[in-house]
Amino acid sequence: MDQLIDIIEKRTVSSLTFQELSSGLHNAITLTQIIFVAFRLALFVAVIIVEETLATRAQPMEHAGECPHCGSPLESKGFGDREIRSIIGLIQWRRRLWRCPKGCKIGQIVPLDEELGIRSNQKISDDIKQVGCLLAVFVPYQTASMLMRALTGAEVSPISIWNWVQIIGTKAMSKLEQELKALSEGKLPKMAEIEDKVTKLITAIGADGVMVAFRPNGGAPEGKAEWREVKIGIFARLRGKLTKNGKKVNVLVRKRVVAVLGKIDELIPRMRLMAEKERIYDAETIVWLSDGGPGFWRLFEETFSGSAKGVLDFYHAVQNVWKGARSWFDGRTKHARQWFASARRSIRKGKVRHVLSEIRGALSSEEIPDSARKVLSNLVVYLETHVEHMSYDQLKALGLPIGSGMVESTCKWLIQQRFKGVGMRWSEQGFNTLLHLRLAWVNETFDELFAETASPNS
Repeated sequence: MDQLIDIIEKRTVSSLTFQELSSGLHNAITLTQIIFVAFRLALFVAVIIVEETLATRAQPMEHAGECPHCGSPLESKGFGDREIRSIIGLIQWRRRLWRCPKGCKIGQIVPLDEELGIRSNQKISDDIKQVGCLLAVFVPYQTASMLMRALTGAEVSPISIWNWVQIIGTKAMSKLEQELKALSEGKLPKMAEIEDKVTKLITAIGADGVMVAFRPNGGAPEGKAEWREVKIGIFARLRGKLTKNGKKVNVLVRKRVVAVLGKIDELIPRMRLMAEKERIYDAETIVWLSDGGPGFWRLFEETFSGSAKGVLDFYHAVQNVWKGARSWFDGRTKHARQWFASARRSIRKGKVRHVLSEIRGALSSEEIPDSARKVLSNLVVYLETHVEHMSYDQLKALGLPIGSGMVESTCKWLIQQRFKGVGMRWSEQGFNTLLHLRLAWVNETFDELFAETASPNS
């Protein structure tokens, strides 16, 4: 430690010495000033520690094997300089270079660079790329560039961050396609490491869609925006928790999300894949939550109906009942509200068939206008289709959710918060690459993408 302190006190990093930074720390007045100076001091020390570590690792290399072309033992060319920008600053060191004594055109061999996982022409460390992509997951590229400079001091252009997102996002997409192909061939994916007690928790599954504006004409910025739907699926475990008032509520744990810019048939295999990886079928109780979209209920029937209890979103159901009430009691708002309140209570208590009986009775009356008759007829079909999915009294008694709020909130924070800013219109490629990085972050696989990228053999 004394040796390290002595090294630090003698070093200069970015034209600043340890003594100068220490003096700034003593001269700082407010807490904010002290913290900022201390942060710079910590970066100063971090650079020195990294450079000293690299210098130490560079010394022992006395040989580097044989020429891959002719098999001759490589000979040393001495030491060469290397530098790279990182989130802690510019790092500089020297390492031994090797070449073929017979002049084979293999270029310089640098074993230490290979060990460190850096490429010959690399100027920026992968940690900067990782931070840049992480910022882009949450904010526009221009803002990500500004935050990068403010947080780390690294000057990175928005287009550079965009390029990194395309590379890593494409990698995530390619990995997913390989997993989907393997699943279609009957090969189960590697299951996630989950505690058995977590797999036994009540599991909620749901799906929904959200519209996003895209550039027309193959991605050109000109022209009217084209709105396309992104299909989203979510898996979450529910863990009971007591509030301060002693009320038991369910909180979501281990949330996992899938999404696709495409059709229901493209969402289905993604949900099957995630269900297998997350050991969804180990849960003692599984519920499917969705609104009345027929495509999503087809997904349920084809994929989860054998294991899950289907639940029509209560709030979506009563919203449709309210539309029927307004049409039925056209202009008589007080009567519409009174009937709706009674119908809502009945549905909440699981008495859907009673509400259906009342609506059918109204349809038998000749006084119902044609416009209302059509609305109420559609409502009858809707309720009859989902009557088995509306046992809300039983669900609440079992502590199960009756609303698809977790699905709707997922649509908001996954898509709307990042992809639906003012004036935003996306190309398909730009959207998909960023979407897969957001999914990787939510599903806790973000760091894995960069661990693989950092490998010199990747």
